[in-house]
Amino acid sequence: MADPNSEPLPKKNGLDGGSEDETVAAVENGVVVNHSGYRDQLKRQYSLLGLAGIAVTVDNAWVALGSSISVSILNGGPPGLIFGLIVALFYYTFIGLGLAELASSVPTAGGVYHWATIAGGPKHGRFLGFLTGWINFYGWMFDLAALVQITANITVSMYVIYHRDTYSFEPWHVYVAYLLVLWICILTVIFGNKLLPYTQNAGMFFVIVGGIVTIIVLAAMPKQRASNYFVWGSFDENNLTGWQGGVAFLLGVLNGAFTVGTPDAITHMAEELPHPRRDLPIAIALQIGLGFLYAFCFAIALCYAITDLGILQGGINTYPLVDIYLQATADGEGNQNLGATFGLLFIIWCASMLCCIGTTLTNSRIYWALARDNAVPLSSLFSKVNERLSCPVPATLFVAIIATGIGAIPLGSEVAFLNLAGSFIILTTVSYAIPFAANVLTGRKHFPKGPFHLGNSGFVINILAVLFITLFDTFYCFPYALPTNAEIMNYNSVILAGVVVITMAWWVVHARRSYPGPKVMGLYVVHDDQVLHGAAPGGGQEAEGFGEKKGKE
Repeated sequence: MADPNSEPLPKKNGLDGGSEDETVAAVENGVVVNHSGYRDQLKRQYSLLGLAGIAVTVDNAWVALGSSISVSILNGGPPGLIFGLIVALFYYTFIGLGLAELASSVPTAGGVYHWATIAGGPKHGRFLGFLTGWINFYGWMFDLAALVQITANITVSMYVIYHRDTYSFEPWHVYVAYLLVLWICILTVIFGNKLLPYTQNAGMFFVIVGGIVTIIVLAAMPKQRASNYFVWGSFDENNLTGWQGGVAFLLGVLNGAFTVGTPDAITHMAEELPHPRRDLPIAIALQIGLGFLYAFCFAIALCYAITDLGILQGGINTYPLVDIYLQATADGEGNQNLGATFGLLFIIWCASMLCCIGTTLTNSRIYWALARDNAVPLSSLFSKVNERLSCPVPATLFVAIIATGIGAIPLGSEVAFLNLAGSFIILTTVSYAIPFAANVLTGRKHFPKGPFHLGNSGFVINILAVLFITLFDTFYCFPYALPTNAEIMNYNSVILAGVVVITMAWWVVHARRSYPGPKVMGLYVVHDDQVLHGAAPGGGQEAEGFGEKKGKE
């Protein structure tokens, strides 16, 4: 129910678009609050360029595609990789449009957590938001672990380049590198907040310029190239999963989904932007569009550079990109160019390291947004913000501890990386589907129009997004190969069920009685006999009438 202590401002600005100050939603007891219902505690230091830097860097699409190629290399080889990316772009476009509309309407650090709350309305919003927020957080934790795992693999591979004759691989080597990468990111997010916009701009440089350099090298340097048939038509002979062609292909789309599947990342930065309602939809479009373009060009150049696919099919937890680079940079007699390979890996390492920093930033903001609404254990601790550092330090450290534990999974599983990547995609897309479905079922009436609004087509777009999420998430839970066994089993469905069970248990133990719901409920969720208010225009002028009965108008 709307909070009677909140005082919205005239509807001509604010929630209907065109506000002089997009960061102000209402005035509560004389205090200007943002769209989350809180006063600003974080510095609004990111311009559109800075936001785009985070978007492109966190997506890190071409690097993600190359680094997770082991996910789909057995599912039809190069054709499965390239066409799977196209399919992933197709269905993530509907997801991106839906998220962009919600971000333009109600820009909050909670993202889908708050949107599910609003979409569910006064009756179901509190529970749906709670469930969505936790699922989204767990999903991003698996993504952080997968990205740090990639960066750790790159780190070890850069050492191995010059020590191939003497080096003996052990899984714990990667885990040590994993811990170093993770805690460097954590310390950077905590103590280097003022530098974060610059690090993400640097990340955008490595993703864009480094991507161009890498694509040119892969296209121009190989002395031997794969045939057109190998790149575009060799699906059947390179399908080594045991599944029939269609099923194998749909399972391999996971690689493309992991490549472009971060559209909500930047929405959690909403409270650090001066123009969130305008800039977030633009950044989401850049993230998906530019990410796909680079990944598609990189995938084609990479596949033409492959001369021996067999050595790339050695294991899911390996880093086959090293072998592709060695093949691509070899001279006409097959002599390996270690310097060129190291240089290409260094570009990826820089982009990946900065991507991990941006993802750590995203995760800390998600958990902090849950904590300040009393949705997590020890909320009073994890909701604290060090305003001098402009960082929720306890929440950031909690993210580090959980990621440290998840990173140990590959020590005991041959398909651990697939489970990390798959769980990220499944959990995050489920957290998108909940507000989309709830929004449709409640007639899309709870969200005010933002600068980017889908209009009547929103119903169709939201429904299609939910259907595609359901379809592909089901396939991502299938066994990776047939016959299967406990060692190579796909545990994504178990992880999803576990997350839901843990969340439901916390709801019963704590939230059902002690979780009031986020403050956005007081700003946007109203009963049928109340008037949905507008938001504040620039200057924080106060107005009366919030939550008034219709009869008093």
